[in-house]
Amino acid sequence: MIHKVTIDAVFDAARLEEVIGDFVQLKKSGSNFKGLSPFSDEKTPSFMVSPVKQIWKDFSSGKGGNVVAFLMEHEHFTYPEAIKYLAKKYNIEVEETEQTDEQKLQADERESMYLVSEFANTFFQNALHKTERGKAIGLTYFKERGFTEETIKKFGLGYSPDSWDAFTNEAIKKGYQLEYLEKTGFTIVKEEKQFDRFKGRVMFPIQSMSGRVLGFGGRILTNEKKAAKYLNSPESDIYHKSKVLYGIYHAKQSIAKEDNCYLVEGYTDVIQCNQTGIKNVVSSSGTALTSDQIRLVSRLTKNITVLFDSDAAGMRASIRGIDLILEQGMNVKVCSFPEGEDPDSFAKKNTLEELTLYLEENVQDFISFKASLLQKESKNDPIKKAELIRDMVTSISKIPDVIKREIYVRECSRIMDISEDVLFDTLAQIRNDDIKDQRKQQKKEQKPLEVVRNEVAQSPKVDEQYELERKVIEILLLYGQCEEEFEDLILKENDEGELVLEPEVHTAKVFEKIYLDLQDDEIEFANDSFKGVYAVLIAQLHQDEAFKIESFINHISPEIASEITAIMMNEERYSLHRWHDMEIHVKKKDYTISQYVSDIILNLRRFLISQKVEELSQEVKAQNMDDNQESIQDIMDYLSLKKILSEKLNRVV
Repeated sequence: MIHKVTIDAVFDAARLEEVIGDFVQLKKSGSNFKGLSPFSDEKTPSFMVSPVKQIWKDFSSGKGGNVVAFLMEHEHFTYPEAIKYLAKKYNIEVEETEQTDEQKLQADERESMYLVSEFANTFFQNALHKTERGKAIGLTYFKERGFTEETIKKFGLGYSPDSWDAFTNEAIKKGYQLEYLEKTGFTIVKEEKQFDRFKGRVMFPIQSMSGRVLGFGGRILTNEKKAAKYLNSPESDIYHKSKVLYGIYHAKQSIAKEDNCYLVEGYTDVIQCNQTGIKNVVSSSGTALTSDQIRLVSRLTKNITVLFDSDAAGMRASIRGIDLILEQGMNVKVCSFPEGEDPDSFAKKNTLEELTLYLEENVQDFISFKASLLQKESKNDPIKKAELIRDMVTSISKIPDVIKREIYVRECSRIMDISEDVLFDTLAQIRNDDIKDQRKQQKKEQKPLEVVRNEVAQSPKVDEQYELERKVIEILLLYGQCEEEFEDLILKENDEGELVLEPEVHTAKVFEKIYLDLQDDEIEFANDSFKGVYAVLIAQLHQDEAFKIESFINHISPEIASEITAIMMNEERYSLHRWHDMEIHVKKKDYTISQYVSDIILNLRRFLISQKVEELSQEVKAQNMDDNQESIQDIMDYLSLKKILSEKLNRVV
């Protein structure tokens, strides 16, 4: 268990925008920040971060909360792990009591797999640095590649002993279950035998954006023809190779700072570039580039520079990835190395200044690069040249932005000496063909056509009570401890025997005013979530005169915190004019807090009276004439009260 002192220190030190900025590219938007959702695929930013309130809200997925909630959602941390991550980031010493065996057993399956991966990481590093064979074989290999001790430790490089079950036996001895050793892929189980997957390999841990070990890549050091040169962890609940990029943990801050990401092919390319001083480098780890990997980069920058190996096979594989990058709305440039070189070897031979200068002088936009590369293949063959031009236009067709498409068409026209009209016609044809293909695919996926009655589409009905209850919670959060003068309306009979509201002025705190008014009217929240939030809020406001949202949200359940975040951040997404569309009048700049509170309560009362009138009207319809006189009188009384409230609110009944 982590001591409360540590938790409080972490929340005091952590800056939400800094923490989220490590995972998502944020841009200033008024007093807030916005960015693309890290939880869904989107082109338009709907992810909002409020530094003032220290809360975030992702409107595309509905998720939200404080800094810990973000880490728990994004990195699948447990609460203690999120606190420890923040403590490490802000150099806070963690005070905790040791977990009991029972608490360890309670860790869920996914968490157990993470624990196994962390143990494996430590085991492989110890085998590299603290065993004779590890130092003689693994460490020697890394140093021959030109990696320094500092780099080897920075990237957590390791060695798996050349033994059938060294890792498996040690893991079981330490209390890790064979079930999770198999699920993470470290141990292969065949009948009653079990052996290490990565036997005799140097190890490259693959980390998430926050640094959690998800899986490994292992390189063999012998010349066995039957064994794969590189072997990756199999797919598991925590490792999906199509969704991770090697080196992203070490590169994320540099990518955001430089507003560019260098994409290479292998582990050693990333490590050597990083050691030379180019930090914003990641790799797809030898697998074909995927949309998920590109979206991972898009959280940090919109710019990718692909660094090609000089061999033809590597270039063709990378060219296929260019269209995918363009399709995701990213800006892509390319750079190839001299013949016989790759990013690893070139970075090893050159200084930071030389490498930086080479990249600056040789980087090209994808059109120029594709033209120069494919022209070598087409030479003077007109048919091949036509195919080349169509290939270039196909790449341009992937770009979502119409302005960028036009600019690249003109650039292609200039480079290939062909008219823009022809290129635009070809572009239109390709895009139309793509649309037709998409429609065909959609038809295949559609269910058989069913004849249904033609119904007129209706606009979604506004839940007025839901919106009013939500507004009450927002008032409590923003103004709960404010002391205001309230003008209460007391229902009295005048000299003519009519019901009228007479004003009485008194001073009270906002939360007291709301609590007493709702109690007097016996009003209960209809929404269960709001009911829970309201109870917790009122209790806290009673106890804490120095109530602060950011402090309050850090010490409540994630469910309630999520509801509060949604309420607090809702105003960032929608303008207040929507309330007028729904005939709910809310605070304007020239309102006082007391007017604002009174209007919301009056609106709520008016709504509930309308509901009561509707209920009584239904009863009257069901009764015979002799039995419904009392109900009719009740309806008249409620309508009279509603009229008075409407006049007070300047509303039309």
